Amino acid sequence: MANIQQRISNAGEVSYRVQVRLRGYPTQTATFKRKTDAKNWAQKTEAAIRDGRHFPSSESKRRTLGDLVDKRLKEIEEKKPHAYKKQKQLLSWWKDELGDYSLARITPALIAERRDKLLAENIGTPDVPRKRTAPTANRYLAALSKAYTQAMREWHWRLHESPVRRVSRGEESRGVVRWLSDDERERLLRACADAQAPRWLHPLVLLALTTGGRRGELLGLTWTDFDQARGTVTFQKTKNGERRTVPVVGAALRVLKEWAKVRRIDTDLIFPGDVLGILLEIYPAWYAALERAKVDNFRFHDLRHSAASYLAMSGATAPEIAAVLGHKTLAMVKRYAHLGEQHTAGVVTRMAEKFLPS
Repeated sequence: MANIQQRISNAGEVSYRVQVRLRGYPTQTATFKRKTDAKNWAQKTEAAIRDGRHFPSSESKRRTLGDLVDKRLKEIEEKKPHAYKKQKQLLSWWKDELGDYSLARITPALIAERRDKLLAENIGTPDVPRKRTAPTANRYLAALSKAYTQAMREWHWRLHESPVRRVSRGEESRGVVRWLSDDERERLLRACADAQAPRWLHPLVLLALTTGGRRGELLGLTWTDFDQARGTVTFQKTKNGERRTVPVVGAALRVLKEWAKVRRIDTDLIFPGDVLGILLEIYPAWYAALERAKVDNFRFHDLRHSAASYLAMSGATAPEIAAVLGHKTLAMVKRYAHLGEQHTAGVVTRMAEKFLPS
């Protein structure tokens, strides 16, 4: 339906801004000097939009991309609350761009156009511009693709196909591994345990280094997931949807047992947030610890890479590393293979020097 607003400029000039909003179609806007012209334009525009589209025959015409995003986010919030914040960021961008469009009008070309806009946007500052990388744009496309897939497979929306499937992705990075050296690890753990850090930071970082758990997996742990007798933690909510049990040994087991003695009684979470139901905000304390430890270019997720690297350097096989990290395939583990090869070469060299001198 049409909405006409009278506007008066600073110079006293009167104009009429008209908007035509119909479900399933982007809002149409125009400005006129005469109200009569605004009314005529609104009537003609609304009639043109409605022509042949009074009774949509399928979800693709009846539902908008905004409907798709809203339903997808609602299900994520209910079934995967740990992933909600990130998925909301990705999907909300698409809703802001194309939310008014009916699904029938969403084409691969339209999505590709918005993909290019996504890559061109400055997400930095005017003085220090920064743009999204191709792998980041791929995450946005993947989030939208999963929404389409769920709509067709689980909600049984009658969509011909997912237009995202015919939009090309950018080249993914090779996955450079950043892991802590022995000296960096000692400095970081000291900083996490000092008086300036919150008490939860040291056990959280130790557990990440020992188990290779992702941030969301670690923050979702409850005390019932921690078996003190066996020395294990079980990640119930994982990225691949499969439960994973990982040993907790050494300093991590000792510190976690001590942490259990001062656990909060109002929640079963091992690392609860300040407000119940809200995930623990780790980054201010994490970045402060990195600064005190003088560890540069290191993310919390790199603790997972460090754990995998230590496993490789300790002689673990690719399947063993995959089992600890929770990878379904060995493709992601290949990035650590050279560390295992270096370790093996060192062992053989020491053996040859001792028993097979030249």
